[in-house]
Amino acid sequence: MKALLRKEFSLCLHPTAVLFLLFSALVLVPNYPYEVIFFFSGLSVFFIALTARENGDLAFTCSLPIEKKEVPLARISAAAMLQCALLLLTALCIAIKQTAFPEELLVNLAGNSANLAFCGFGAMLLGAFNLTFFPLHFSRPTTVGVPFLVSSAVQFVLIGILVAVRHAPFYAPIASPDPAHSGVKLAVLFVGLALYGAMTAIAMRLSMKRFERVDL
Repeated sequence: MKALLRKEFSLCLHPTAVLFLLFSALVLVPNYPYEVIFFFSGLSVFFIALTARENGDLAFTCSLPIEKKEVPLARISAAAMLQCALLLLTALCIAIKQTAFPEELLVNLAGNSANLAFCGFGAMLLGAFNLTFFPLHFSRPTTVGVPFLVSSAVQFVLIGILVAVRHAPFYAPIASPDPAHSGVKLAVLFVGLALYGAMTAIAMRLSMKRFERVDL
């Protein structure tokens, strides 16, 4: 698996995968829909899958002395590493914003505020992408566009719900700047991370099972 991960980062990594990590700094922009940061993460996975398909990576990888199910496992694991890096960078930028920005700029009028709870929501959005994109893609590995459209639609529906709920009165503690209401925000963060882990694990399991049935 270590060799396959090295192959993923050496031969399949698209430049946008690194570039879009820098989009974590968008949380520093006042009154911006920060949720779209996680859409761009999915877009980089799309470019990775598309580049791999055009370069014949699937045929090359399957010719290696590996089990067939390791192909989707390596791709999803590499994507998960990039997603975790994005979450960590986003958390770092949020910490900088909380300490360096005046209080009036910490409340986001265009969506969820950049705080602990937002990282939980971001993890949930990334998990939802994994759960929809990868099982669809590895059911038919030559198909990349349709899985991306479906997973993006799911993400934007969730983003729309998060933005709409943000204006509900009961949501005020979650939208407040840190460290206020830390208990509630930490609960949202841990639930989001747990959902990300569960959805990504299910995506791996489904993708491996479906890819083993693909006739290459």
